[in-house]
Amino acid sequence: MSAKAVREYDGKLLLAHWLLRTPVPASSVSATGSKFVQPPTRLAHIRIDTALLNTDKAVFAQHVHKLLDNLEQIHPWLLTAKLVAKPDQLIKRRGKSGLLLLNADWPQVRTWISEHAGKEVIVDNVGGVLKTFLVEPFIPHPANTEYYICINSDRDGDNILFTHEGGIEVGDVDAKALKLQVKINDIFPAPVTIKGALLTHVPETKHDVLVDFITRLYAVYVDLHFTYLEINPLVVLDPTPEHPAQVYYLDLAAKVDQTAEFEAGPKWAFARAPQNIGLAAGIVRGVDAGPPLDFPAPFGRELTKEEAYVQELDSKTGASLKLTILNKDGRIWTMVAGGGASVVYSDAIAALGQASELANYGEYSGAPTETQTYEYARTILDLMTRSPVAHPLGKVLIIGGGIANFTNVASTFKGIVRALTEFKQPLIVHKVRIFVRRGGPNYQEGLRSMRQLGETLGVEIQVFGPETHITEIVPLALTGKTSGLDQSGAATPSATLLSGNLLQDQLLGGNTPLNGGSRASSPPPLEDRMTYFQDQSAESAEIGRDENTPFTAHTRSFIYGMQPRAVQGMLDFDFICKREVPSVAAMVYPFGGAHVQKFYWGTKETLLPVFTSLDEAIAKFPEVDTVVNFASCRSVYDSTREIFKHSKQIRTISIIAEGVPERRARQILWEAKERNVLVIGPATVGGIKPGCFKIGNTGGMMDNIVSSKLYRPGSVAYVSKSGGMSNELNNIISRTTDGVYEGVAIGGDRYPGSTFIDHLLRYEKDPGCKMLVLLGEVGGVEEYRVCEAIKNGTIRKPVIAWCIGTCAKMFATEVQFGHAGALAQSDLETADAKNRALRATGAIVPETFEKLPLVLSQTYQTLVKKGAIVVRSEPETPKIPIDYSWAQELGLVRKPASFVSTICDDRGQELLYAGMRISDVFKEDIGIGGVLSLLWFKRRLPAYACKFIEMVLMLTADHGPAVSGAHNTIVTARAGKDLVSSLCAGLLTIGDRFGGALDGAAEQFSSAYDKSLSPREFVNSMRKQNKLILGIGHKIKSRTNPDLRVEIIKNYAKAHFPSTPVLDYALAVETITTSKKDNLILNVDGAIGILFVDLLRHSGAFTREEAEEYIKIGTLNGLFVLGRSIGFIGHFLDQKRLKQGLYRHPWDDISYLTPGNELGRTVASLDSINKKAA
Repeated sequence: MSAKAVREYDGKLLLAHWLLRTPVPASSVSATGSKFVQPPTRLAHIRIDTALLNTDKAVFAQHVHKLLDNLEQIHPWLLTAKLVAKPDQLIKRRGKSGLLLLNADWPQVRTWISEHAGKEVIVDNVGGVLKTFLVEPFIPHPANTEYYICINSDRDGDNILFTHEGGIEVGDVDAKALKLQVKINDIFPAPVTIKGALLTHVPETKHDVLVDFITRLYAVYVDLHFTYLEINPLVVLDPTPEHPAQVYYLDLAAKVDQTAEFEAGPKWAFARAPQNIGLAAGIVRGVDAGPPLDFPAPFGRELTKEEAYVQELDSKTGASLKLTILNKDGRIWTMVAGGGASVVYSDAIAALGQASELANYGEYSGAPTETQTYEYARTILDLMTRSPVAHPLGKVLIIGGGIANFTNVASTFKGIVRALTEFKQPLIVHKVRIFVRRGGPNYQEGLRSMRQLGETLGVEIQVFGPETHITEIVPLALTGKTSGLDQSGAATPSATLLSGNLLQDQLLGGNTPLNGGSRASSPPPLEDRMTYFQDQSAESAEIGRDENTPFTAHTRSFIYGMQPRAVQGMLDFDFICKREVPSVAAMVYPFGGAHVQKFYWGTKETLLPVFTSLDEAIAKFPEVDTVVNFASCRSVYDSTREIFKHSKQIRTISIIAEGVPERRARQILWEAKERNVLVIGPATVGGIKPGCFKIGNTGGMMDNIVSSKLYRPGSVAYVSKSGGMSNELNNIISRTTDGVYEGVAIGGDRYPGSTFIDHLLRYEKDPGCKMLVLLGEVGGVEEYRVCEAIKNGTIRKPVIAWCIGTCAKMFATEVQFGHAGALAQSDLETADAKNRALRATGAIVPETFEKLPLVLSQTYQTLVKKGAIVVRSEPETPKIPIDYSWAQELGLVRKPASFVSTICDDRGQELLYAGMRISDVFKEDIGIGGVLSLLWFKRRLPAYACKFIEMVLMLTADHGPAVSGAHNTIVTARAGKDLVSSLCAGLLTIGDRFGGALDGAAEQFSSAYDKSLSPREFVNSMRKQNKLILGIGHKIKSRTNPDLRVEIIKNYAKAHFPSTPVLDYALAVETITTSKKDNLILNVDGAIGILFVDLLRHSGAFTREEAEEYIKIGTLNGLFVLGRSIGFIGHFLDQKRLKQGLYRHPWDDISYLTPGNELGRTVASLDSINKKAA
């Protein structure tokens, strides 16, 4: 929902700050300045932690007492003024409910708040606990100075309602208030108009101040994106010689457009910043100069811990996750995919008289990941099985959903299966029965996994696919039998699946050739792999263009935004519909350079241009008349207005983005109306004209398009608010009639660019369309325009209609359904009222949504018998071009992988190191040694081993600037090269002579030890072979000047390793070598290599074969490389920091031995030797 109620406290702070700061129309500003004087802002707000009610009552009382003490310290005016106190929890009619304290002093207010805090009260049959209060100065005033003002919005504009009789007994405002409508994009009326329309019953002495106040109030309403603003009473004190008329807004109720937070959020925050409301400035923790605006839950509907958790999950993902707990003790729980689908499942439960047992309402949609779905499912299962006492009738879990557009059903079901498996025992204890119905991409694999789970879980699981009506599992679950209706009623037989997977059958097992030809047995020649299309002229596109048929087989479009997936889907649809040219002419993407993108046309490839501006695209493709706008909610208003500049050519715009601010959406739809441009959306999946054109991702994946026969036209046209439910309509209509003629999802927001009536009137005038289908929903009044058209004969074709959301009346508190516009603001907007009205005017309205297929089939058969519909032979089912990546995901093809990785996996929600989650790496604090053990050895090593690895890295990090590796790094850095080049220069010096002796030493010493050679025999054998003993010898250190690095790791190993036989053997060798020369000691390379042999062999983590393999493949030298890289980088940074110039080696450190050169050392030349010999 976009319109969110705010607390009275926040609403008044917004007005107090912005009334005199928001610009107003120049014609409304008085020459003598503002007549309205802002009263001092004195508001004291208190929020009480009712969680303390679960503790000792004395603790709670002390908490309230302390809060009130702090309040009087922050607001000293409380101690001297007469006050008003009231709850601030979105409670209506507080005065009539006895929840208003007037004309009291501070001690009375303290007592009143203390008595009411934490108490449960019932207001309009809704119970809730009082925990938030507002205290403000009492304004003495006569009753005849109380007025009422309200500003609200509808599709046509903003309405200002005003009456001179305000206060608690205001009565029926709609009937008695004077009204002034400000049309969208119109300038605000002049003062004389306001006086004449609203102030006819107000003393003339107050006209100027009220005109000024109303003007400023409306300016704030617009600028801060209010959607509703009511002040009652609005007190206007009579002017006196000393003071002009004073205006006070005493009680306030307001809603703002949450989707406009990116525009108005900084202003919402700034008005409520501590320094702007007379409080000490605190630390700003938000993204703006004040706290973010709080949107409290309706009274009696405080968020539970689980609801808050799901809300947090939802805020961290681009998917949609919603949960509302209706009755925690209910026996019917739902886990439904899709906003529209979630409503029809609730309707179906309510229609069976089970609304009181419905435990929750919610939805998951928008392609959540496996992990997100798991967390969502786990939350619901935890709530469902939490009760210590099992329900005597057991519980029912309905895992339902419509036919998804692009969500991989198998992937989301993995998360649900994981959660169900985790809750196996609680599900058995609570006698839970599970009913599953789903369709969409890869649904077959998802349903298979559910059936397989049912065989092992010990819980009844019944599984159904799109061949079953979307809500047919509800009566099956609750009554034990189906609705008994003929769900097919199909006029044409459905395709028989050989494998249960439509894509697989069509790719591998079907008999129908692709476009009349067989699949190629070998790849086509290179020159045949690309397809090129000639540019179409604007004149050819004009042929057959009609405002009643915006989509034809010749319609071409621009895609605004980088959406290759949607473009490919549109091209695949074009191909199976046998269009001559693609429906997408080009993409427009302002954030990248002009280029071309490669796409598939069937099994061949083609190129589509990408322009940086719409002007360039328009100039290149004059035949294009449609734009599919994928711009985000933040930029879609500006981009759509840019498209409107080309309205002479662009006649249809689809706006896909959700979360478009309501005011921006209304501005778009009114400009579209002025320019006679058809706008579909915002918040829409689009629409489809079978055999001709599809918008973006409409219709889902290609297998669903084929199964719903959308590759050829039928006779039934529909219009729906829900994008997800449009797929269900495609499915239902294809099974009960000859198929869809055209379908449009107008979008779930409150103000779609085009409405039901706009499209139904098109269908009425289109001779190819024989039946009309309307799927409305709770909220809004646009269905009544359809009623009027049927009643007056404008629409004569049969209309089958249903409005979802009939369950809303069953809920005690306000429930926001899946779409932003799915909330009834009055009885007129309820689904029941609309269904009754449609039925009364002659539309065919089934008793329930479950009977929709039946009435569709009956109406279709009637039209066939009358001859209005002529049944045509079914064309051959086209083969589906499918991307290799998707076929691989479905398990239809296989190929050898280019790489194999066994140490790391970055494909899931969380990075894995050798199977260990990255969060666990930090949670268990395994350190760099632990990470290295996972990535190098694919296992967790003991803590002492990880510590030893870290010691090795520290010891080998550096050994001064004189060694070859550091020297090369320094020289390269001083040559101006970058970090990576300098590091590589140093690393390339590592080998047997410098730092690379770890593996060699390990191999030599372990081999001699394994052969049972005595230390002396080993030394003698190496001397006879004229080989150096790697790991023995040091240029500086000796037996009398030992290398402390060696001593450190040697002592650590002796203290912590289980056994060190190879080290002991090496130390015996050292005794022999040092007897010959004092510096032939065991050096650090040798010590590290030898100790790693002992670690690998005796830690218990490796087999003997694994230990030997790690030595042979260079693992130990890797330790030196990793450690020394630390030092090399340090030398690079040191040289850069010191700004050292290019290095040139000094001449006096070089022996020049060139022939004839007398400088440096003298060397006889070969010529001179020969001469002397002669």
